Amino acid sequence: MFSRLFGKPKEKADNLSTMDKLYEEQALMKKVAAEIQKAKEFTKANNKRAAIQCLKRKRLYKQQVKQLGNFQLRIHDQQTENMKQIQEALSLGVAVDFDEDELEAELEDLEGAELEGELLKPVTAAPAPPVQNPSVRLPTQPMPQKSTSEDDELAAVQSEMAM
Repeated sequence: MFSRLFGKPKEKADNLSTMDKLYEEQALMKKVAAEIQKAKEFTKANNKRAAIQCLKRKRLYKQQVKQLGNFQLRIHDQQTENMKQIQEALSLGVAVDFDEDELEAELEDLEGAELEGELLKPVTAAPAPPVQNPSVRLPTQPMPQKSTSEDDELAAVQSEMAM
């Protein structure tokens, strides 16, 4: 996901670490100091041509140091920009606007479907009697029936009508 937001990483040659660049800068500064020292020695020996060559190399090294400094600033700016983009992406989250009317309509559809499902559901009858295993014989005595209040009422109504 982040590669789509921030692009693909650059090639390895461009990705020298900041520490490598810092060491390279220190090495160039040592070369600048060495060229200054050589230029002084050539000046004492009255060899102006060699001293001028040393000063030219010193300027080249200083220019490379300046380029490294600019490179480090660009890298820092890129790291900062990437961090800003990451923070913005994380702060946005999943903020999506929903149309309230559409949501209400969808909810009504769901409620209608649920109500329709309840209306079409078959009426549940009394549970089916358990299946008896024919290999097991149960006693064949009739079970006494318990009279319920409904049975009593029914018997009372029948007796009244018979009169």
